[in-house]
This record gives sequence, structure tokens and C-alpha cells, in this order.
Amino acid sequence: MHKLDIMFSELANKIFLEVIVKYHVINTVDQEFSNPYKKDKHLLEHLLYRKCWIDTVQWHYEDIIRDPQIDPVAALTLKRKIDASNQDRTDMVEYVDSYFLDKYKAVSVNKDATINTESPAWGVDRLSILALKVYHMNEETTRVNATEAHREACAIKLNILLEQRVDLSTAIDQLLVDISAGRKYMKVYKQMKMYNDDELNPVLRGEK
Repeated sequence: MHKLDIMFSELANKIFLEVIVKYHVINTVDQEFSNPYKKDKHLLEHLLYRKCWIDTVQWHYEDIIRDPQIDPVAALTLKRKIDASNQDRTDMVEYVDSYFLDKYKAVSVNKDATINTESPAWGVDRLSILALKVYHMNEETTRVNATEAHREACAIKLNILLEQRVDLSTAIDQLLVDISAGRKYMKVYKQMKMYNDDELNPVLRGEK
């Protein structure tokens, strides 16, 4: 049993909070990105940091594009950025899964081993989004220009999100322990998204 398997969610949640706090220092979607974790020395941390940064920027893209007064041209430009961000997000999930595939490649899989409904990295994807929900819901519980009823309602929602994070963290850690022990095995499918492909999307290949 690997120590990292047990502590993985703690590491991930710590890095996700680092990312979100760092983003909100400047709090603009066009700020420069810098990864404090070196790819050659701290690969997992590097991937987790990059993954959550993509999610954090996209979170704020989604806020901006819902402005009812947004200029249509600006909205289209932003929609393209969201599309690109979604592709980056999917790519990062696959990079994280590749890390785990390599990490556990020597594990002897039990004959009765089962496959999980999702890969470890898709659990990580949900954990990263959950970190953003927790951060922003917590902000709403202390927002001074909101009503007391609003803050109380958000406090109830925050408690549910925190419970959900404990459950999801536990499930991811257990999955990694099971994979490392051969009780579960990984089988990762590429997303094969069609709408970004020049050959698979009929609009991109010029068909009407």
C-alpha cells in the first residue's frame, strides 16, 4: 500500500486551494499562469495545479458569459475560449490518468478484480470543481451586501458541499488503494470528442 494512495485527496485538496487563492489575488481571467511545481520533480503536483487552474479560469469564464448585457461579439469570443478550455480540461484529465497508469503498471491484478465506473482522474476532475464550489459558497456566507437569509441559506449549502468533499475524497483514496492492491484495475478510454475534429464535425469539414 502506497502512502500517497492514502494521502492523495489531502494533497489534491491542498493544491486546489493554493490555486484558487492564487487566482483570486488578481482575480482576472487573462492573468499570467505560472506553475510553482516543476514537471520533472513534482509531476503529480504539477498536473493537479495545472488542472485546477484551468477549472478556475473556466469557472469565471462561465460567470462572465452569463452577463445579460454582454456584447454578442465578445460573447462569441468568450465561447471560443470556453471551448478551448474544455479541451484543455479533458486533456489534463487524460494526463493525470496517464500518471496513474504508469504508477500502477507493475501491479499484479487479481483474477476477480473489477473496473470502476470512472477513472481516478475523472474523480479528480469532480474534486477540483468541488473545491471551487466550496470556495465561492463560503464567500457567499460572509458577503456583507447580501441578506441574512441569503447567508444562512448558503451556509447550509456549504455544509453539504463540505460533506460531499469528504465523501468524494474518501472514495478517490479508496479507489487508488484498491488499484494498488490489484482489487481494481484501470482502463482508460480517450474522450474522442467529435465537435473539435476537422474530419468528424460536418460543419468544420465544410458540409452544410
